[in-house]
Amino acid sequence: MELFANQVLAGIATGAIYACMALAVVMIYQAIDHLNFAQGEMAMFSTFMSWQMMQWGVPYWWAFILTVILSFAGGILIERLLFKPLAKAPVLTNVAGFIALFAIVNSVAGLIWDFTIKQYPTPFGSSPFLGSQLISTHQAGMVGVTLLLLAGLYFFFQFTRIGLAMRAAASLPESARLVGINTSWMIALGWGMAAAIGAIAGMLIAPVVFLEPNMMGGVLIYGFASAVLGGLSSPLGAVIGGFLVGVFENLAGTYIPGVGNELKLPIALALIITVLVVKPAGLFGRPIVKRV
Repeated sequence: MELFANQVLAGIATGAIYACMALAVVMIYQAIDHLNFAQGEMAMFSTFMSWQMMQWGVPYWWAFILTVILSFAGGILIERLLFKPLAKAPVLTNVAGFIALFAIVNSVAGLIWDFTIKQYPTPFGSSPFLGSQLISTHQAGMVGVTLLLLAGLYFFFQFTRIGLAMRAAASLPESARLVGINTSWMIALGWGMAAAIGAIAGMLIAPVVFLEPNMMGGVLIYGFASAVLGGLSSPLGAVIGGFLVGVFENLAGTYIPGVGNELKLPIALALIITVLVVKPAGLFGRPIVKRV
């Protein structure tokens, strides 16, 4: 029983990484109804910007805040310049745009900062949390920040005019336009928020996986899986999905014979497929109903 509890605790710590990324994935999906395959690279680039500021002597939290602001502005800029002209294009055209953005951001980051692994500081420290060797103070801090982000998003979408307008633009764009909501700018704000949340995720993940241009590859896959498992229409579902994937892969690695680090991802994805066969909208997603 103690082994089980320890593995669940370690899985929650790992799941916090996936939950952070899943939140960014859900934000962009709600804005444009597509998965942004460059979400991880955008988060990586933002993390490098914060690292560069700290190299210039900017204190951690000032670099953190400035990076979030710059990432928010950068997300809006990318939407305005690249994806607004593709708004009515076929889905595959948008996918090609995401892949191109992925390659460009990754290459530019490598050109500027090279591909060597860099240490990234943590504001929470790396000592054991409450004496446990399975979760560090940094991982506990990640869990706390993820829950704060979730609470902030809930308040924003439930109790602010802009949040309500963004929800209306995402769910009923034609009706939203009829009542005077600028749906185009609501999409841009969604891009900005997704980029800002991705930046926070990248800065929290970097001390764990280390900083280099390919740091978000595996994390993004788990983020997609977590978002799909929890429901692409639910930020709460994305966070819960992240924690579930983290716990499940840890338990699978412990209790299923022959499962090592190489097989954790396939087993987690098999769980996702199983859930989606039973509940295609995810555990907390809303099923899409179309009248004909």
